[in-house]
Amino acid sequence: MAKSLYEKVWEKHAVRELSNGQTQLFIGTHLIHEVTSPQAFGMLRELSLPVLFPKRTFATVDHIVPTDQFTQPFADPLADAMIRELKRNAEEFGVTYFDLASGKQGIVHVVGPEQGITQPGTTIACGDSHTSTHGAFGAIAFGIGTSQVRDVLATQTLAMGKLKVRRINVDGELRPGVYSKDVILHIIKKLGVKGGTGFAYEYGGEVFDRFTMEERMTVCNMSIEGGARAGYVNPDETTFEFLKGRPYVPQGAEWDKAVERWKAIASDPDCEYDDVVNIRAEDIAPTVTWGITPGQGIAIDETIPDPAQAEEAEKASIEEALEYMKLQPGAAIKGTPIDVAFLGSCTNGRFSDFQEVANYLKGRKVAPGIKAIAVPGSQGVAKLCEAAGIDEIFREAGFEWRGAGCSMCLAMNPDKLIGDQLCASSSNRNFKGRQGSPIGRTVLMSPLMVAAAAVTGEVSDAREVFGVSPAVAV
Repeated sequence: MAKSLYEKVWEKHAVRELSNGQTQLFIGTHLIHEVTSPQAFGMLRELSLPVLFPKRTFATVDHIVPTDQFTQPFADPLADAMIRELKRNAEEFGVTYFDLASGKQGIVHVVGPEQGITQPGTTIACGDSHTSTHGAFGAIAFGIGTSQVRDVLATQTLAMGKLKVRRINVDGELRPGVYSKDVILHIIKKLGVKGGTGFAYEYGGEVFDRFTMEERMTVCNMSIEGGARAGYVNPDETTFEFLKGRPYVPQGAEWDKAVERWKAIASDPDCEYDDVVNIRAEDIAPTVTWGITPGQGIAIDETIPDPAQAEEAEKASIEEALEYMKLQPGAAIKGTPIDVAFLGSCTNGRFSDFQEVANYLKGRKVAPGIKAIAVPGSQGVAKLCEAAGIDEIFREAGFEWRGAGCSMCLAMNPDKLIGDQLCASSSNRNFKGRQGSPIGRTVLMSPLMVAAAAVTGEVSDAREVFGVSPAVAV
């Protein structure tokens, strides 16, 4: 019988059916960081339990680590203590740890693919909601809570219910200046922030066939923002080319065997899905959020919704968002003044993101009064950028070039908004207070749109600001 990748991976990792109808699922790879793991390790100590399969667990620091200080002790005593605790736990339990001195540290969802730890056909769990990023490689990847981190450390399994699968096809040609970030913001706007509840999203179609791995990761990263527990793309030659030669992938003859296994786990062409959504690439425009959820987005040339013209069920949420964001119904989003521009995060902090922006940013300057920071997703990304001179382009334009970390995406570190500052951000969430200030405001957009906002001082159409042409746009 024809099966989807999700069904194949699920069956391969199912240990047994539980009496409550859930499945005990084996977790092939466990990724941890400094924020959601200390309590889990503490619980293991209380129970006198070891980590069952320490070689399947990989640790790094990203959430609370400062991006402007690279040696301990850190100015923030909590950050310093949590990072020291992760080091202690990794050493005691035999877990691989990519610390600041390793040259491999960074955001866990950047480091996993970069090191070749993320591989097709496996299950991946992490105490972070954006673990769906790893689905870009044909893995079933999902975020878990601290008690579940404990369970995976102790048993390498989780109790889970099986999801339905929705296939999302994006066919046609993206217009110049439209990026993978716009694709996922468009999908979430179309299906809603709860539209994926109970589903895994399988992304496909001509656009995804052409996408690079980094573009696929951007889309899968934000699957959770559309309510889906996981999002994935079937592995193909693009996947294998990205992984080949990376530290943790099989080598030599074992590589060839691995590729054959990975090919076999792709969804069968005639498999059935619980739902199918078809989207035309030509209908997607550069998209920005105006509200307080990733689903409250509009094309850059559209106007902010008016609650008076909305359906009754949506009026209250629109009014709440407009009040918080201090925006007027019916006004253009383009031209909204910004205070901060943030380029980074597990969504858009990879080499290609900085490379694409550098193509247009060279010779430009950040507008007076705008704080602009660029934060590589990993030390590996930073090295690539610095070798290509990209960091200097950002510095010369007026951006602060930082060390690797989550930074202003969630502001569990010194990178925070102040007061009601409005930030043009390449990150994944625009919730109230998300970027460190309880009244700070966030507008999500693609990296090039962030750069356009930085140099103009307002939400802008990057196509107009930079003269984006088909010859340059990805």
